[in-house]
Amino acid sequence: MDLDTPVHLDLKKDRGLAIQWADGTASYYSIRYLRRMSPSADMRHLREEMQKNPLTVLPSSSGGGGSGEMVAESAELVGNYAIRIRFSDGHDTGIYSWKYLREIDPERQKQQPGDPPPGASA
Repeated sequence: MDLDTPVHLDLKKDRGLAIQWADGTASYYSIRYLRRMSPSADMRHLREEMQKNPLTVLPSSSGGGGSGEMVAESAELVGNYAIRIRFSDGHDTGIYSWKYLREIDPERQKQQPGDPPPGASA
């Protein structure tokens, strides 16, 4: 079994996604973080723009703010390599591969401060 494969997924729609990985580690992603880090083309572009210009105006549905609470309305497995999450703002075009989820793991990001931001094009 690939070590980047989850052995257990637990999605709390109002809180976040917990993953137990085959290598014995665990990851936790808040719903708001997952929405902000969506691998969809539009969110990747927005993150690149924000790197160039921190004053970039965020669209109201980008998961960056807003008055309503961000929740996951549903989720589905995509083959055996990813998960797609539908958010309360209607966004559902991002497919989170297991590899991508490992890359954006908030705990991993804390350990590797010199790396480029997750989701940014190389």
